[in-house]
Amino acid sequence: MEQMQADETLSPVAQQIARGVLRLLTDHGYAGVTEMTLANGRRADVAAIGPGGEISIVEIKSSVADFRSDQKWPEYRPFCDRFYFAVGHDFPQDLIPDETGLIIADAFGGAILREPECEKLVAARRKAVTLRFARLAAARLCQPVIA
Repeated sequence: MEQMQADETLSPVAQQIARGVLRLLTDHGYAGVTEMTLANGRRADVAAIGPGGEISIVEIKSSVADFRSDQKWPEYRPFCDRFYFAVGHDFPQDLIPDETGLIIADAFGGAILREPECEKLVAARRKAVTLRFARLAAARLCQPVIA
């Protein structure tokens, strides 16, 4: 079971973007976690479940170099209904692929500039991702108590 604390591997800039993304998603009725490992071993920067059970994954890119050095984002797609990139205000938005969603965020909030197409997960995959999400969230809630 993954016991990593939230934001343990995110850079300071990425942590600020993650904070804004989580605030934005909360405002839209989602519950989110950071640093969730998927069944394929990839780690989603932010995973969130919406009020209807829809699953979104947000990949945070803190710089152009970060974006160009990591082209693994298609491997996240099979684990969510919607996939977004989240970047800072000064990030060149034209670098973000058109088929993905785009969020601009800072430590205080964010805005969805482009919605991705919704590709509904099959029921078995949705259940598996939701269970992984729930177990991670519960484990993080219990960490201060059992540590």
